[in-house]
Amino acid sequence: MDATSLATLWATIALVIFIGVAIYIKVPGLIAKALDARAARISNELDEARKLRDEAQQLLGQYQKKRKEAEQEAAAIVAAAKREAEMLAAEAHKKTEDYVSRRTALAEQKIGQAERDAISEVRASAVDIAVEAARALLAAKVDAKAGADLFKSALADVKAKLN
Repeated sequence: MDATSLATLWATIALVIFIGVAIYIKVPGLIAKALDARAARISNELDEARKLRDEAQQLLGQYQKKRKEAEQEAAAIVAAAKREAEMLAAEAHKKTEDYVSRRTALAEQKIGQAERDAISEVRASAVDIAVEAARALLAAKVDAKAGADLFKSALADVKAKLN
């Protein structure tokens, strides 16, 4: 036997002894236990991660539902505000129209009264002028006593017709 064969033989014997000692002190079982424990820990972590994901999904669903409800409530508030603004605008428009119509009616009444006053004033002036003209005409044609009687009767006729 040469030196390399002898070294190989001793390496093989050492390997067999090492494997025998490892099996005797149950190293493969310890390795299997460690691997099983690690697998169990990983499995537990995966289960916990699934639970956390499910809880996150539930929370997400709840928050999305709350967001939709808040959006609907905001839309309802905006719609109510628009309706109220439209009602206020319509009411203001109606009040403005009523105010303008009242002011127009009042102005028309004042104009009508002014027209009536002007007509009365013109009539009074016409009566005064007519009476003065009749007096002057009669004074020229009739003597004083007959003129006074005619003037009084004419004045009574005019007053009766005006009233």
